[in-house]
Amino acid sequence: MGSDASDPSYKLHLACAALVGASVAAASGYYLHCRSLASQLGSAAAALPPPHHQNPGDAPPPRAAAGSSSLPDLSSLYSVGAAAAAAGGSRGYSVAEEEDDDDGEGGCIGELAADAADCLPVPLGLPRLHVGPDGNKQLVRSSSNRRVGIIKPNSPKSPVASASAFESVEGSEEDDAAQQNGKLDNGYVKINGNIEGEQKGNKVLENGTAVPLAAASLIRSHSISNDLHGVQPDPVAADILRKEPEQESFIKLLTAPHEIPSPDEIEVYKLLQKCLELRDCYLFREEVAPWEKEVINDPCTPKPDPNPFTYIPEPKSEHVFQMVDGVVHVYADKDYTDRLYPVADATTFFTDLHYMLRVISAGNTRTVCHNRLNLLEHKFKFHLMLNADREFLAQKTAPHRDFYNVRKVDTHVHHSACMNQKHLLRFIKSKLRKEPDEVVIFRDGTYMTLKEVFESLDLTGYDLNVDLLDVHADKSTFHRFDKFNLKYNPCGQSRLREIFLKQDNLIQGRFLAELTKQVFSDLTASKYQMAEYRISIYGRKQSEWDNLASWIVNNELSSENVVWLVQIPRLYNVYKEMGIVTSFQTLLDNIFLPLFEVTIDPASHPQLHVFLKQVVGLDLVDDESKPERRPTKHMPTPEQWTNVFNPAFSYYAYYCYANLYTLNKLRESKGMTTIKFRPHAGEAGDIDHLAATFLLCHNISHGINLRKSPVLQYLYYLGQIGLAMSPLSNNSLFLDYHRNPFPMFFQRGLNVSLSTDDPLQIHLTKEPLVEEYSIAASVLPLSLLSPCSSYANTNAHWIGKNYYKRGPTGNDIHKTNVPHIRIQFRDLIWRDEMRLVYQNNVILPDEVDQ
Repeated sequence: MGSDASDPSYKLHLACAALVGASVAAASGYYLHCRSLASQLGSAAAALPPPHHQNPGDAPPPRAAAGSSSLPDLSSLYSVGAAAAAAGGSRGYSVAEEEDDDDGEGGCIGELAADAADCLPVPLGLPRLHVGPDGNKQLVRSSSNRRVGIIKPNSPKSPVASASAFESVEGSEEDDAAQQNGKLDNGYVKINGNIEGEQKGNKVLENGTAVPLAAASLIRSHSISNDLHGVQPDPVAADILRKEPEQESFIKLLTAPHEIPSPDEIEVYKLLQKCLELRDCYLFREEVAPWEKEVINDPCTPKPDPNPFTYIPEPKSEHVFQMVDGVVHVYADKDYTDRLYPVADATTFFTDLHYMLRVISAGNTRTVCHNRLNLLEHKFKFHLMLNADREFLAQKTAPHRDFYNVRKVDTHVHHSACMNQKHLLRFIKSKLRKEPDEVVIFRDGTYMTLKEVFESLDLTGYDLNVDLLDVHADKSTFHRFDKFNLKYNPCGQSRLREIFLKQDNLIQGRFLAELTKQVFSDLTASKYQMAEYRISIYGRKQSEWDNLASWIVNNELSSENVVWLVQIPRLYNVYKEMGIVTSFQTLLDNIFLPLFEVTIDPASHPQLHVFLKQVVGLDLVDDESKPERRPTKHMPTPEQWTNVFNPAFSYYAYYCYANLYTLNKLRESKGMTTIKFRPHAGEAGDIDHLAATFLLCHNISHGINLRKSPVLQYLYYLGQIGLAMSPLSNNSLFLDYHRNPFPMFFQRGLNVSLSTDDPLQIHLTKEPLVEEYSIAASVLPLSLLSPCSSYANTNAHWIGKNYYKRGPTGNDIHKTNVPHIRIQFRDLIWRDEMRLVYQNNVILPDEVDQ
C-alpha cells in the first residue's frame, strides 16, 4: 500500500479523477445557472406590454423620460434585459444552445449593458436609488409595529434624513437606525407608532388620512447653474430646482384628534366667548371692506401720485355736532334730534372692563388658558420637527424673493427718532458749516443764530461726535423713562432738540423737514422698506392740527414708502399744572373738534383735509409704569375732571375710542379715509391696560405684559390682535432681551411683528428694521421670521391681491417669501381653537379682520 502511494502513476490517476469530478460539478452548476436565468428573463418578458406595431417609415415613438431631469435614465438597461429575455424565450433556450453560445448571448447582453452605462454616466456623489423596470423610484413601506423615532424629511443638501432646527444632535439608537436605513422614505408618525409613506401631491398627512390642501403651486426655476471655477453643482439640489411645479404638502401630527372638554372647561369657554363678543360689539369695522374698495388695473409696480397734496374741493354736508360728556354727538342737520352714530357710554364700558378683569383673574380660567397656550407652543415645535426642511425648501424654490427683497413694514417708529445717530450728527455738522448765520431760536429775550447757539455751548463742529451727541440709550435708562426721554436732547441740550427735532419752532421746522426728506430718500433707495411714522398732537390748543398739516403740506413730506400716525401724549397733569387746560374736556376739545370740522366742511381746513388722507391711525403714548388709580364703573365726566391728577390709561382710551368711532362713521358716510385706534399698551404698568385695548383697539404696540396674563394672551391669540413688538427698545427700558416674550408669542401663534420704536436711541445702522430682524434671528430661537405684514393700508401689489384672505389662499410666496405650509398650519390650528372655544357652534370668516 505504501509502495502504491509512492508510485507516480497513482498520483497521476488521482489528479485525473479530481479534474473529472470538478469538471462535472462546474458543468452542473453552469447548467442550473442558465436554467434559472432563462426562467427569470422569461417572466420579465411576459410582464412587458405587447410591442407597438408601426408602419414602415414611421418615426419611432418618443421614449418617456424616467426619473428626474438631473438623474440618468436607467430604463434603457431594463429594456435591454427585456429584449434579451424575449429573444431567449422565442428560441427555446436548449442546453446545447446555451453551451454553444457561451461567449455569444451572454456576452451580447453584457456588451449592451456596458454601452448603455457608458452613454448614461452616473454623476459622482449621487445617492443610490431603488428603481424598478420602469425606471421609477420604489417606495418601501415598513410593516413593523414597534415604536420608532420620527423619520426626518430629506434636506435639499443631503440625501439622508436630516435633523430639524429644534432637535438635538445626539439622537437615540432608534433614530440612528432610522437614518441609516436607506429604504425608508419620508414618512410621518401615526399615533400607534406605525410609519406610513409620504402622500404626494396636494395633501396634508393627518394621522394616516390624506386631507386636501388648498395651496397655490410653486413656480420653480428651470435654469441650470453654470460650472463656475470648476465647482460642480449638487445634483440633488439641482434636481429639486428643476422639478416641475407641484403642490406643497406638509406633515400634521394630531396629539388629540377628538377633544372632549370637561364641564369646568366648558364653563371657561363660555366666559371666553362672552369676552370675544364684547370685543365685536366695540370694535369699529367699515361697512365696505378696504379690499373691496381697491381697484387694481395695473399689475405692475404702482406709480407714485405726482400731486399728493392737491386740494380737491368737496361740498359741505348738513351735519352738525356737539360735545356731550366728553363724546361728540353727530346729527343729520340742525333740526334733527336723534344721534346718528351712537356708541357705548362710559358706564357701560367700565362695567364691561370690570367683567373682563374678573374673567382674567379667575383661577379656572387661568388654568385652562395656560394649558391651551402650552399646547399651541408644543404643536408648533412638533410642526417644525416634521416640516422645517419642507418650509426651507419652499423658500428656496421661490424665484427672486428672499429676506432682503421682501417688503418690510416698520409699524411702530416715532418720527422724531426715525434717523440714526450718525445721520443726525452729519446733518448738524452740515448745517453748522453751511448755514451758521441762520437765526434759529429765541432764548432769554434775544434771537440767536446757529453759530451763536453752539458758541454758547462752547462747542464747534469739529468737537462733535456720536459720543458727545449722547442720544443713544444705555443701561442708565433701564426703568428710567424720564432719562430715556432726555436722550431726545442732542448733547443734553433742549435748545438743540427744539432747533433740529421740532416742527413748531422759529424756523417753522425747516431743519426737521429736510432731515425727514433725507430719511425718505433712504427708504426709497432701499426700495423694500416701508414705515408708519408717529407724529405728535399734544392737545394744548386747537390750532395744532392746522400747524402740523401746513408743515407737512408746505414741505411736501410725502413718500410712497411712508404713512402717518398721530400720537397723543397722556400729559394732562402737566398741562393742568401749567394752566394750559382747565379740565380734561378742554384736552378732548382741542384734539377732536378740528377733525369733525374738517370732515363736515373740508374747505374750513384745506391743508388738514389733505393731510388726513395720509393718516392711518391714532396712538396714545407715555410712561405706562406710572402708578394710577383703577377706574370704577361710575367715573366723573371729562368736564368734571378738574383735579391735577392724570386720568387712568383706560379713561384716556375710552374717550379717544368713542370720539374716533363717531368720527370714522361720519368720514365713512362721506367716502373719506378712516383712522384706526392703535395705542401703546402693555409695555409696563397694570394689566388692565391690555384688557381695555382688547375691547377697543385694532392692534397695539409692545404688549410684553401679556406674558403675565395667560387669559389675555389666549384672547389676543383668538382675536388675532396685532402686536408691534420692539425687543431692542424693551431691552433699554423695561425687559432684558433674553427674557422678551416675542419668541414665545411667535411660537404660540399670536399676531406679532417686529418694529424699531426709536432708531435714534436704539439702533446703529442705516436700516434699523433689518437690524432688528437680524438680531432677533441670531439671538432668539426662531426658525422663520416674515417681515412682510398684511395691513389693510398696505398696497396689494407688494403682498398679493388676495392678502385679505385667511390661510394659504391669501398668501403669495413669490411676494411674501412665507411658505404655504406655515400659513396653512397657522390657519388650521387657529380654526381648531375657535371651534373648541365655541363648541363647533361658530362660522369662521374667510377674510381677516379689517
